[in-house]
Amino acid sequence: MLPTYTTDIAIIGAGPAGLFTVFEAGFLGYQCVVLDALPEAGGQLAALYPEKPIYDIPGYPEILAGELVAKLKEQAAPFNPVYLLGEPVKDMQQNAEEAFVLTTAEAIVTAKVVIIAGGGGMFTPRKPKLENLADYEETSIFYAVKNKARFANQTIMIAGGGDSAVDWAVALADQAKHIHMVHRRNDFRAATETVNQMHRLIDAGKITLHTPCQLKELHGSNGQLTDVTLSDWDGDDRTLPTDTLLCFFGLAPTLGPFEAWGIESEEKKLLVDPTTMQTNKKGILAVGDIARYPGKLSLILTGFAEAALAAKHAQAIIDPDKTFKLVYSTSKGMPGQ
Repeated sequence: MLPTYTTDIAIIGAGPAGLFTVFEAGFLGYQCVVLDALPEAGGQLAALYPEKPIYDIPGYPEILAGELVAKLKEQAAPFNPVYLLGEPVKDMQQNAEEAFVLTTAEAIVTAKVVIIAGGGGMFTPRKPKLENLADYEETSIFYAVKNKARFANQTIMIAGGGDSAVDWAVALADQAKHIHMVHRRNDFRAATETVNQMHRLIDAGKITLHTPCQLKELHGSNGQLTDVTLSDWDGDDRTLPTDTLLCFFGLAPTLGPFEAWGIESEEKKLLVDPTTMQTNKKGILAVGDIARYPGKLSLILTGFAEAALAAKHAQAIIDPDKTFKLVYSTSKGMPGQ
């Protein structure tokens, strides 16, 4: 039986707008559960460019994307949000009390209000075009690492050339039996120091580099890989023993299930009232890049302002008889202060 959570607000998306929504809702006294298909909070900032500097966050002349995510989580922490990460929402229904019931593969969440902070949409991993790929997914082919321990003493093949691929090659090298690193180019699009660490592990014999190469065929049975065939640019093939294949080819945005829920959209964005962030479905709001209205500026700071508006409107839905009064953090303070 799946674990269940009952909360005031379910936030779909743990990017910057979603994380700041936790703070704004918490400041008004509401509990939040945050769901995201990605295995870590931060959305694109954490998944695609954590080392990228950002220059348009008020009060920070320059801040790394990953550092901004850490600050937002720290700011939300006093309100004790529940994070359900690596769990895409598969279904949403309304129960007899008109609360929203969201289902993932691992949990059920019941909420009075849903706020969608999906950024550019739901991000799904880009997959290699291999004939029998689905036979091995989630048993010996993975697109994210959730538990390092499961890969101990395995021969691991890592495919990709960005930060995720190089980071995990370095992180898993000590516990893996051996790592094969596969990339279609000779150069890697990752942090210089991490690439240097990888090359030191190559020199130490813990990692074997295969470039320029690409995946060609998968071999195994009953969901378990035994070998993977690679092909180089000269057309030569090589087959290597492999227990686990980790594919890091980036993420592709999609609107996900939101259209299926009857939410009006335009150009892969959810249409909202900019004064309330309300979609056409009562009780379902949207903030951040996924929200669309005339004059919208797709900036992180815009998402922060929208989070405040959404929290205010959520209060009107949850406590319709309660008079909204704007309270400043400088006068109210934080929990425990």
